[in-house]
Amino acid sequence: MKIGCVKEIKNNEFRVGLTPDNVKAYVAAGHHVYMEKGAGTGSGFTDSEYVEAGASLLDNAEDIWKNVDMMIKVKEPLPEEYPFFKEGLILYTYLHLAADQEQTDALLKGKVNAVAYETLQEKDNSLPLLAPMSQIAGRLSIQEGAKYLEKKYGGEGILLAGVPGTPKANVVILGGGTVGMNACKIAVGMGANVTILDINLKRLEELDNRFGSQIQTLVSSDSNVERSVKNADLVIGSVLIPGASTPKLFKKKYLKEMKDGAVFVDVAIDQGGCGESSHVTTHDDPVYTLDGVVHYCVGNMPGAVPRTSTIALTNATVRYGLQIAEAGLEEACRKSHVIATGVNTYEGRLTNENVAAAHGYEYTDLKELI
Repeated sequence: MKIGCVKEIKNNEFRVGLTPDNVKAYVAAGHHVYMEKGAGTGSGFTDSEYVEAGASLLDNAEDIWKNVDMMIKVKEPLPEEYPFFKEGLILYTYLHLAADQEQTDALLKGKVNAVAYETLQEKDNSLPLLAPMSQIAGRLSIQEGAKYLEKKYGGEGILLAGVPGTPKANVVILGGGTVGMNACKIAVGMGANVTILDINLKRLEELDNRFGSQIQTLVSSDSNVERSVKNADLVIGSVLIPGASTPKLFKKKYLKEMKDGAVFVDVAIDQGGCGESSHVTTHDDPVYTLDGVVHYCVGNMPGAVPRTSTIALTNATVRYGLQIAEAGLEEACRKSHVIATGVNTYEGRLTNENVAAAHGYEYTDLKELI
């Protein structure tokens, strides 16, 4: 199979879909890999490393899109890339279609067979291709939140850990999944007072067993969320329903009840966000203030640490990518229900139920099409 990987064009996105080691794996399996020149530079991988690994370098992205059977990326295609869509192309990347009707329509119109990292689900219900970026985003959320609590950025001017004789910051985490657990780990490590909310009692028990008296666990309800954020210095939104639009747990009315200079980091923004007051920002212009609360809503948070993120992501994606390249998408899906869960669009049909529901479109079971 002809495999392609182009340079990401999203604002301040320095990750890359394939490392030189990934290229070696695809080439060793008998596939041909085409890399755009400079695609890996932002993650610290040189063109010469890709050539040594067996890739063919091309000067521009359009030639790669035109010539490959499967395109491997990190982030969703932007409108500038939609003209490169073609029938039967396998697109293997993050898509977040529930929050992006324009992209959904473009993939359907182009009859692209799109495999979304964020919906590929293992038999134990884990999300192996989302997990590494969730780990990074969760840890980054505290790092970024701590920065924007600084006075120069509009924050309260409070240190998360405090010092002897001063109060610690109150960190509230909405959602105890992979993002929330990793945010909790860093916030506890920095010495903050941490409250974490989730609707799953079993998950709260697991968090309580792990962190003990270092955290407060609460069942996520409107009243508990409202009471918690009133006293919060930093709120982390880390809610996820695979493939679906994120529920708005963080209400706009809460802002007037919160401290001036408090910070809200909406990690769920790439799925639409869990805050009613959230809208996507970029690394160039990451924050805005509404009713005195600083909002950080960058849609590609892990892009800030591309070396770590690229290696973590591709460690997970290469396994499934090789299966698709070896057997073809259809046969790979017949052999593996796990891979089938990642397919969001196929031959102009929506094959992910949550995405279809988000847009009010017709859903088609992939089994009927392959």
